Amino acid sequence: MDAPAHRRKDRSLLAALNIDDEEIGNRKRFLQFGDDDVARLKSIGELSERYADEVIEEFYRHLLSFEETRVFFSDPEVLARVKNAQKNYFVRLTEGNYDTDYIENRLKVGSVHERISLPMKAYLGMYNFYLRTVFARLSETYRDEPERAFSAFLSLMKLTFLDIGLAIDTYIESRERTIGRQQEAIKELSTPVLPFRDGILLLPVIGMIDSFRAAQLTEQLLHSIRDTRSKVVVVDITGVPYVDSRVASHLVQTVEAARLMGSRVIVSGVSPDIALTMVTLGIDLGRIETVGDMQSGLELAERLAGYKMVRVETEAR
Repeated sequence: MDAPAHRRKDRSLLAALNIDDEEIGNRKRFLQFGDDDVARLKSIGELSERYADEVIEEFYRHLLSFEETRVFFSDPEVLARVKNAQKNYFVRLTEGNYDTDYIENRLKVGSVHERISLPMKAYLGMYNFYLRTVFARLSETYRDEPERAFSAFLSLMKLTFLDIGLAIDTYIESRERTIGRQQEAIKELSTPVLPFRDGILLLPVIGMIDSFRAAQLTEQLLHSIRDTRSKVVVVDITGVPYVDSRVASHLVQTVEAARLMGSRVIVSGVSPDIALTMVTLGIDLGRIETVGDMQSGLELAERLAGYKMVRVETEAR
């Protein structure tokens, strides 16, 4: 029988983050989390069960005292559910057997917090409050054995830092996926290469151009030249407010690359500010054909492509 959907999702997180048994072992060794730590945590298991409810209530009183975190728990049913989940999380820290199933669970916790957009600073602040609260309980319980309390707390701190690292990984992985999707959307939408006439392409560029977008522009343009066998391209930058040295250099390289593919590039809509910037930066404009506006660029492109415009007179009715 197939694993439940939530288990498959957790497994996919393990795969996406490249976390296997070897990686889990490496993380534990880096934190110096060993068998002695496991034994110390298991030894306070009954204690954690006894003060779990008290710690969780104190924990959420603190969270709800701040507007930034209170907004995530405004629904009483949600609050009750997360309190129960937090108690299970808390108790699980002292049950031992910190294997792949444990790692899956911790990744799921981090993924849930990222999905509801809980800020990372709030997430880390919650761990800070939790560790301080637990240390107070351990010190109170083992007031006659301070070394035992401190050793147990150090083992707990190692384990929670393992959990923190996993949670941060889920935040980063999710943000990287989001950025990747945004970049793909930008790639599809920001630099449309439009066929104007047979043999003529129009590339209207609007908004700021960074190095990433400039590279995409060049790639799309060259592919379009190859696919359409166009001989003239009008790149209109009327809607571009600013061009820096890297983008200007990239524009020159794009013109040269298009020329090598047998296409002539006309750059239209060069504003006075952009022209001054390019001259000041010492950009070689000798091989770039420029005109003041897009209409002039298209008219020039038509002439270069062999089109002849003829005015057709119509009789007045």
